[in-house]
Amino acid sequence: MRIIPACVDFVKCVWYNLVMYKCEEITEKLAAGIDAALKKVDPDVVRLLEKARAEEDNERAAWALDQIIENDRVAECTDSYPCQDTGVAMLFVTVGQDAAFDGSLEEALQEGVRRGYAEARKSIAHPLTRLNTGDNTPAVVYYELVPGAGLDVKFLAKGAGSENMGGVRMLTPSKGRAGIISAVTEIVREAGANPCPPILLGVGVGGTMDKAALLSKKALLRRCGEPSADAETAALERDILEAVNALGIGAQGLGGRHTALACAAETAYTHIGMLPVAVTVQCHSVRHAHMTFGE
Repeated sequence: MRIIPACVDFVKCVWYNLVMYKCEEITEKLAAGIDAALKKVDPDVVRLLEKARAEEDNERAAWALDQIIENDRVAECTDSYPCQDTGVAMLFVTVGQDAAFDGSLEEALQEGVRRGYAEARKSIAHPLTRLNTGDNTPAVVYYELVPGAGLDVKFLAKGAGSENMGGVRMLTPSKGRAGIISAVTEIVREAGANPCPPILLGVGVGGTMDKAALLSKKALLRRCGEPSADAETAALERDILEAVNALGIGAQGLGGRHTALACAAETAYTHIGMLPVAVTVQCHSVRHAHMTFGE
């Protein structure tokens, strides 16, 4: 990845086999994608909510699900926010090593977030002084460098109510598969109704403490309800979902069948003496976008 000053001739990009991206175009497309995403709950999640409602036989939980589904429909029809907490902007950026930019990619992304949140609630503050930045930046940005010259950005709005309920457990390897399920279930049990269930779960297993946490976030970028392509991981996802729903917390903590709508897990190789497990809790108001540049 290279930054090419605007004054450099296009021929040099050809010479070095680079693809030039204009930062202003990145900013504009990202801003438009964020603005649209914040006002519409992921359609796959709405379908999962409707499925949960059809299966629910607890009267209070059924009422809560009806309210959630109606809220999401009204937000989409009126171009308004389904939840007042528009969250921390998280960007997962995949950038090709042969990509070039006419300015700073980081600044272009942050400006895209700034513009995308122009009408939304601003929630980013200094951790000690609690002084609000006033524009919902800085966003949390993770970069992954890959071969080629592509640029791909995935956006996730992460609200505080659910993010506060996540957790990491550093297990010993002897805890095994049953320990993983137990750790996730206990984190959800402790969360109770606080993250506005029904929730979605991102689970990271392996790596180190920080790697597992990142994996749990990346798991939520997968299409909601889509199982892992790895059969063993997909089976773990099903077992975690079953165990969590057996808790009986239910929609908005009112009981019933559906404490969680889906569980997505990602794994990484780890040290022989460790078994890190991280859980990211996501409320049902899932708002994200996927933008590919250069197409």
